[in-house]
Amino acid sequence: MGVTIRRPAPSSSGALPLRAVGEPTPERPGPGPMPDALLRALDLTIARRVEGLLAGEHRSRLLGRGTELAQVRPYVPGDDVRLIDWNVTARTGEPHVRVHLAERVLVTWIALDLSPSMAFGTADRRKADVAVGATVALAHAATVRGNRAGLVGFGNGDLAVHPPRQGRAGLLAVLSALGQDPADARPGLPLAQTLRRLSGIARRDSLVALVSDFRGPLDWHRPLLELAGNHDLLAVEIRDPREQQLAPVGELWLIDAESGRKLRVDTNDERLRERFAAAAAAERAAVARTLTSCGAAHVVLSTEGDWLRNLAASLRRRGRRR
Repeated sequence: MGVTIRRPAPSSSGALPLRAVGEPTPERPGPGPMPDALLRALDLTIARRVEGLLAGEHRSRLLGRGTELAQVRPYVPGDDVRLIDWNVTARTGEPHVRVHLAERVLVTWIALDLSPSMAFGTADRRKADVAVGATVALAHAATVRGNRAGLVGFGNGDLAVHPPRQGRAGLLAVLSALGQDPADARPGLPLAQTLRRLSGIARRDSLVALVSDFRGPLDWHRPLLELAGNHDLLAVEIRDPREQQLAPVGELWLIDAESGRKLRVDTNDERLRERFAAAAAAERAAVARTLTSCGAAHVVLSTEGDWLRNLAASLRRRGRRR
């Protein structure tokens, strides 16, 4: 059973009350509640804090219609008389016009990991549930003020590309594409190849958000660096507590969801648990270094706790630092 999407009615405030809904089960609980207030806070956090990357405040290199003043210059025949700056004209005795920076639509591409490892979860929900919820929230923020959002699903068969759409239509298109479930995944493109394909798909100066657990070989540094040369990057890493710490529950079979390899371990062995925790921390630190070395904003979400509040708070903190 994949995640099904019900088209919601607009709220009285005009905001879109998003819900990625289905029939929750203990095995597939879904992303959980997504309060309108938090989604609106995420809109403001992303649109106003993170240098205007996700809203009509995004600055263009071109001159044209907009709200930010670029220059005031003498009037020449053919200029729009509505742009005359009467204060400057009165002071100089010569007609002057205001020239603004053009506001342009920003395209956001969200790359969603649908590989088998995303089906893992031992806390409140699975990594796949948090990933879908984060995708919904980012798409909600990315499609305000007429901007566009597109979705790329990878790790489950061939690359699934859903072109960017504008406004609410774009959001609903993204939501309807979230039906695949990692529990039913078949072999697909790894992250490195996905990033290379994205470089050819995404137009210059887009925002690319990667929603993944970033498990597997760290062979994607170069394609990520190439992608960062033309786009702003946001990496949303999904983790589960049991991937970082083993509980003392006796003998277990550990299975690599991506390769299928199995290892039998005795989790009552304290030294084994310590080695496991150290190796897991070192591996996650290597992922973080790789992401930040490419200039990506790095946000970590857990299957435990309120992931949506943590997403908004992390982006807010980043916006303040920048």
